[in-house]
Amino acid sequence: MSAGNDRKCDSHAVLERALAWSQGKKSDDPQFFRRLARQQSPRYFWVGCSDSRVSATQVLDRNLGEVFVHRNVANIADCHDPNFAASLLYAVAILKVEHIFVVGHYGCGGIDTAMQPLADDAIGAWLAPVRDLFTQTCQLEAAPDADRLCEYNVIAQVETLAGCQVVNDAWQRQQCLAIHGWVYVIEEGLLRPVCNAVEGPRPGS
Repeated sequence: MSAGNDRKCDSHAVLERALAWSQGKKSDDPQFFRRLARQQSPRYFWVGCSDSRVSATQVLDRNLGEVFVHRNVANIADCHDPNFAASLLYAVAILKVEHIFVVGHYGCGGIDTAMQPLADDAIGAWLAPVRDLFTQTCQLEAAPDADRLCEYNVIAQVETLAGCQVVNDAWQRQQCLAIHGWVYVIEEGLLRPVCNAVEGPRPGS
């Protein structure tokens, strides 16, 4: 059998499983998808890594429609990136989420890559802020291992979000909004906070 046929069979199996899942949902709750189609009102905005092992709704044990999600390599909150900026604006100003979760994870390939000299390509350009964080940390203390850099990166993204205009505009209009920094431990299936939540503008900001 050719590789092309292998891919075709694999996609067919994926569609069959998707159909079985849909039918199972309808069997348990006949109105589930009708309700879902009528509204989207999540309280949570998840900023996480693209890693296939970390699914926001599963990790948080939430249903479809309860978590607005943005994922990218190494969970970077770049407020100047149009993709991320649009997601953040929609989450905060339109959906009016109450919590932003910045979630890294141990064993992150993006973090591992950022600890090495970066290639002159799209991945290298995207991971440059994490590489800069690694370099800065090495100047202040012993070189962090990948797990520690993962934590530092989450903290850095929380601080970045706390300085974003969209977030500060929400706080100025007294919108309830908190930013949390967590790391997901894949081998334990657990979330761990790595910094205090930020619930309003920092002094002097």
